[in-house]
Amino acid sequence: MNETIICAVGNVATRPVYRELASGPSARFRLAVTARYLDRENNTWTDGHTNFFTVWANRQLATNAAASLNVGDPVVVQGRLKVRSDVREGQSWTSADLDAIAIGHDLARGTSAFRRAVRTDPAAAARQPEPNWETPPDGEEPAQQESEAAAVT
Repeated sequence: MNETIICAVGNVATRPVYRELASGPSARFRLAVTARYLDRENNTWTDGHTNFFTVWANRQLATNAAASLNVGDPVVVQGRLKVRSDVREGQSWTSADLDAIAIGHDLARGTSAFRRAVRTDPAAAARQPEPNWETPPDGEEPAQQESEAAAVT
């Protein structure tokens, strides 16, 4: 597929809005991305133009983003860029959306404490443990090897 995948580094500009839809969870927030450059005359870093993106997250990413992100958080967003042009009330509007693939806190600007999301899928709880696929040593039965492995753990 010919999609434009970008990585945007910026700050969360609006509180994530979370919705439960028929197709699954969805969340959106605005991302502010400001270019910075070195002003050589004053020898200071200066803010340039700010671009705003609407970031859309779906499924588990939406649930985790809504629970983890706050206004002002520095984040890195990777996703599909979608630029739309529209005419509203006689004025031409252009919007840039990111259909997020991954969202994370920008660790270059702070720390974050990662917690795995607890699965609420009932099928996940019913899964059996992975079988022992190792080849048994010569002369040993597979059942004997499994019982020895169970005794060790």
